[in-house]
Amino acid sequence: MLLFSTAVIPLLSLWLWWPASALPWPVRLAAAAATALLASSPALLLYLMQAGRLGYVTAAHLQVPSGWALATLALALPLVLLRDLAWLAAHLGGAAGAARLLHGPVLTPALLALAAAVAAYGVWAAVRPPQVHEQSITLPALPPALDGLRVAVLADLHASPVNDARYLQAVVQRTLAARPDLIVLPGDMVDGPVSATAPSVAPLAGLHAPLGVWLAPGNHEYYSGYDAWMAEFARLGLSVLQNRTALLQVQGARLALSGIGDPVYGRTSQHNANPAVPEGVAPDVAAVAAQARAGKADFHLLLAHQPKFARDYAQHGIGLQLAGHTHGGHIRGFDRWVVAPFNNGFVRGLYQVGDMRLFVSNGAGLWAGFAVRLGVPARIDVLTLRRPTHE
Repeated sequence: MLLFSTAVIPLLSLWLWWPASALPWPVRLAAAAATALLASSPALLLYLMQAGRLGYVTAAHLQVPSGWALATLALALPLVLLRDLAWLAAHLGGAAGAARLLHGPVLTPALLALAAAVAAYGVWAAVRPPQVHEQSITLPALPPALDGLRVAVLADLHASPVNDARYLQAVVQRTLAARPDLIVLPGDMVDGPVSATAPSVAPLAGLHAPLGVWLAPGNHEYYSGYDAWMAEFARLGLSVLQNRTALLQVQGARLALSGIGDPVYGRTSQHNANPAVPEGVAPDVAAVAAQARAGKADFHLLLAHQPKFARDYAQHGIGLQLAGHTHGGHIRGFDRWVVAPFNNGFVRGLYQVGDMRLFVSNGAGLWAGFAVRLGVPARIDVLTLRRPTHE
């Protein structure tokens, strides 16, 4: 993040403005500097928070416009590339008038304004409460008793002063209206410490389903004071799975529902009881698989926040992994180039990983640090588990 903010963003900003040769060089340099400063503001806010120089609540609200600034630069880059390719073609083709227009004083600001408008729409799309998205998943190993089981997936809620109690209440109401049999939250329920974010999370106490409401931690719980949050979730009546398997009886079948820790374990947080000591647990899929076998489970459902390790989890007899973390890639097009490489190709939707099915949710919320969605809407996923049909 530091290298990206101090080196890459300034160079990209200079590329954006410097070819506009009709503008005086001091104007271009000042415009590039202003663009770089705004686009680097997400990293600056994180630094100020971690250094204790900016309160979390204030920073959370500032993160939304700072994420918009970064998204504006990101969306401008393809337009700038097209501008320069067109200029090169005009220059080589002897179209001097077209070349001057492409690097004139109007086009570059116009492209940046267009990118800013699209990014603003992306912010608006990101901060709206999500709709329910129904989907069926065919699972060859599913026992007949579990055919038709409806599972609501509330991934990546990121409750915060931005995704506040009104947002969470809307999520709760829409989830309950879908009448799922089981509700699961596979990580990143919160951002920020309990002292700042507990009021935003409070509506989750209203969740209920015949087979319960279960959660497993994501990386942001480790950043936000893990132990305090696990206690708060339990106080709200949510069942916490930390390297633990629960055996649920469903019409005579045994459904193993497991949740594991997140691979980010080991990092410290200023919100921990002792900021110098890590909290939480490391992921242990072997342990939950052993618990499922010991309980003679008929099917194993795993809550594991990050999808990138699915190939490892598939070796432990898991039938279905439910994950989040990627937010579906945020922006269609950027998802495959930016998000996929960091998550072993798993971005959103259904995947077959060995004998295991993997479902990666777009998420029902979004981290305020980059609250932008374009073509990848937030969703309350309601999955209906199905056996294969043989005609």
